[in-house]
Amino acid sequence: MQSENKLFDDFVKMVNGVAGTMAGVGREAEASMRERAREWMAGADFVSRDEFEAVKAMAAAARDENEALKARIVALEAKVGGTATAAKRPTKPKSSPEA
Repeated sequence: MQSENKLFDDFVKMVNGVAGTMAGVGREAEASMRERAREWMAGADFVSRDEFEAVKAMAAAARDENEALKARIVALEAKVGGTATAAKRPTKPKSSPEA
């Protein structure tokens, strides 16, 4: 025989309600923490992966262009004789002992 106990039924309903509420609180806390982390990351001036990859590609292209221009300068210097451009290069100023 199964007896019906109203007190036990009410207790089970209350525990189920508390469990559901706690699960909701946990989801809300997780969402709040994620939002705060996003705000912190945005305020810390981090760059996105897409921006990083774009700048990386631009730097690689600039290095390639620089190497090509260096090779062109060497070829032109060899054609002219190499002494004309060497004399025009700026030199570092000598530091004075009084400074």
